[in-house]
Amino acid sequence: MGWFRKDSARDALAVTMAGVKLGDRFLSLGVRDAPLIAALATRAGLTGRACVVDPDAARAAAGAAAVHEQGAFVEAEPAPWDRLPFDGASFDIAVARDLLASLEHEHRTRAAAEVLRVLRGGGRFVVIESTKRTRIAPDAMTSPLILAGFAAVRVLAHADHTIFVEGIKKA
Repeated sequence: MGWFRKDSARDALAVTMAGVKLGDRFLSLGVRDAPLIAALATRAGLTGRACVVDPDAARAAAGAAAVHEQGAFVEAEPAPWDRLPFDGASFDIAVARDLLASLEHEHRTRAAAEVLRVLRGGGRFVVIESTKRTRIAPDAMTSPLILAGFAAVRVLAHADHTIFVEGIKKA
């Protein structure tokens, strides 16, 4: 049974690294990790906003339902990573969990540029990628953010087979 349980220490680290606070407007690219999305949406609270985006409408709806089962509310939108259905400066924080590494470099950069568009000035994009099954060089995650125009792009941590990268939108 223990083989199939998620590592709660890793999840706590992901929540801490994302840094969502009460009242934040939070966007999740992808719906692969409902417990993490629920934890972050709960941190944003009723005064904030939590949205998830996935290109597959059925997967977006199923992901939102899984987050609801965890006790949090999110708005789900089906949309491609490079054409997010939100106005500019709509979010304080965007998180992509185990997404960018699965995209080709050009698509990573286009997705990062679109995230940059929907973040407010000073907003953060946090990329969380598992390195357990694939070897991901840190620059494979930082370079798309730099090319998209993010400032202060850095690796926050590389722990427990997970890499955490952050980019900040200039104010």
